[in-house]
Amino acid sequence: MIEQNAFVLHSRPYRENQQIVDLLTEHDGKLTALVYVGQSKRSIKKGLIQPFLPLRLLLKGQGNVKQITQVDSIAKSYSLKKHSLFSSFYINELMIRLLTEQIACQQLFFQYQATLTALAQGEEIAPHLRLFELALLEELGLSFDFSPVFEHDVTYFHYITEQGFVPVYSTSPKNSAQCFDRTHLQAIAQRGSLYQSSLSENKVAEEVSYTFKLLMRQVINQLLGNKPLNSRKLFANKAYS
Repeated sequence: MIEQNAFVLHSRPYRENQQIVDLLTEHDGKLTALVYVGQSKRSIKKGLIQPFLPLRLLLKGQGNVKQITQVDSIAKSYSLKKHSLFSSFYINELMIRLLTEQIACQQLFFQYQATLTALAQGEEIAPHLRLFELALLEELGLSFDFSPVFEHDVTYFHYITEQGFVPVYSTSPKNSAQCFDRTHLQAIAQRGSLYQSSLSENKVAEEVSYTFKLLMRQVINQLLGNKPLNSRKLFANKAYS
């Protein structure tokens, strides 16, 4: 028997009166569990197996699929609306797609809570998504070495998997692969521009934010095998992911 805090990332019907649930747990990372929700439409368990609701679960089982024997809410559900809600579905889908089952990732769990809190409070979305993506990449054993963008005096850099940031000496770099402005990468490395009170009021910060989004999208798309995320379709014309 294992009792721990958790969030539902996704759930789907299984056999009669059961659901398969993808969870992010505090001590065991992402895992899959079965839960019996009962026949009643007013089932307490069915009402609790919802995303963005902090839960305390009792789990049992030794295999790849655990069983939820007890579930309780430990706080109110995060109040997420419109793009904050879409962004939360986005990070849920990222973890489902990229995290390995039953590998502890406590720091990512805490970062997830912090991200939901910020989004529920109506804070600027893009900076918090980028910070969560960075935390996820670190959990996956990936991190950015920004030292080349301070060491090489060139205007643009490519980011190449397993090589990192590579200086671009071509006279027309934007005709080839994705390029990133050196000053933008330096700002990202120093994180200062991520905490502007309003990105839209600072053109430079807005450009840095856009570069950061393109960089993270390139890396994450490669990890996903370029298979699109369903949650990105929710953003319509204003994509933060």
